[in-house]
Amino acid sequence: MNKHLKKLSQQWINEFLKTASKSSALRKTIHQHPQISGEEGPTKELMLKEMGISFDSVAETGAVGRIGPTIGPSIGMRGELDALPVQENTNVEWAATSNKMHACGHDIHLAALAGVVNAAKNIDLPFGLVPILQPREETYPSGALDISESGLLEKHKVSHVIGAHVHPAIQLGSIAAGSGFVNAAAGEIEIRVRGKGGHGAYPHKANDVATPTAQIALGLSEVVRRNNDPMSPAVVSIGSISVGQGAANVLPQTGSIFATIRSTSIETNDELANQINQFATFTAQSLGCSAETRYTPGEPALVNADSLANKFESYAAEIDIPLANTMRSLGADDFSYYGENCPSLMCFVGVNEGDTPSLHDAEFLPPDEAILHVAKAFITGYIAAADNLLER
Repeated sequence: MNKHLKKLSQQWINEFLKTASKSSALRKTIHQHPQISGEEGPTKELMLKEMGISFDSVAETGAVGRIGPTIGPSIGMRGELDALPVQENTNVEWAATSNKMHACGHDIHLAALAGVVNAAKNIDLPFGLVPILQPREETYPSGALDISESGLLEKHKVSHVIGAHVHPAIQLGSIAAGSGFVNAAAGEIEIRVRGKGGHGAYPHKANDVATPTAQIALGLSEVVRRNNDPMSPAVVSIGSISVGQGAANVLPQTGSIFATIRSTSIETNDELANQINQFATFTAQSLGCSAETRYTPGEPALVNADSLANKFESYAAEIDIPLANTMRSLGADDFSYYGENCPSLMCFVGVNEGDTPSLHDAEFLPPDEAILHVAKAFITGYIAAADNLLER
């Protein structure tokens, strides 16, 4: 435990608290004006204005900046810019009125990041702080991958990256930052079934693609069970399935399934995608149709660096941050690309108040109090990373 860093963390939190109301106002503005993946330009510009520091543009609608020491190693903090295509149902005065919504807490993360950066201007940082305004966390192509490949992290000699994400599975105010695997490797698979269309009264003269589409959908869980080691978690979940155009008496020519594949490794996902392709092909053929699949690999598994996680927990205990058990799930976050670039840490910040809706739910709305908890996660993560760098 570095006593100077412990004192610095307390000073930093106190500086953040001085402008907490400003962070709350920023959160509401971001929440009321959400921008979906690839369209985050206005949110980025708002963040740049709030932080008032110079940035390099990256990944089309993202940006990377730096404060503190301008030479030597630095520590990154990631904030996600994008919202989701969800119609909000919270009924607050500052609810979004479009079919877009910050239903994953990114408004909280951004408000906390801006407040942390501005508070840092009033303290002496031992290493550079690099705010990463990342687009396209919710979709592919990944914004984190673009930033990791841009050369900007190397330009600023980023040695560690800290992330924080609110989560309703953790009690409000507690933080989980355990080491090792915490999030899944992910990918998406699209299955297209084709056959001869026709009239519903004459199915013997058509192929009725609804039947193989349905059988493929029902069989995907069996593909996982038959091909994946049960001691290693994996799941295939269907997000969209469709056949026809809505007419009851028309046998359609095509059907489609769109699903996510999640496991603990890219290799497992690739194998499951291959097995799904075989299953879909042969199932469709057995009913006189054809099927083809298109697999889009996504982010690798998210693995927290042991040294950062251990130091985070030590400093958190010293400044009275409640710690939760390590959060491990088959959720996915492209923050994992930063972890492939350098040792990094994702912290899960609790927002559970007893009956809190799920992430991505139209009613998901963490309290403003969560901004402070996310800020504490960012600050403590920076302190843990700084301790690592001082030990080099």
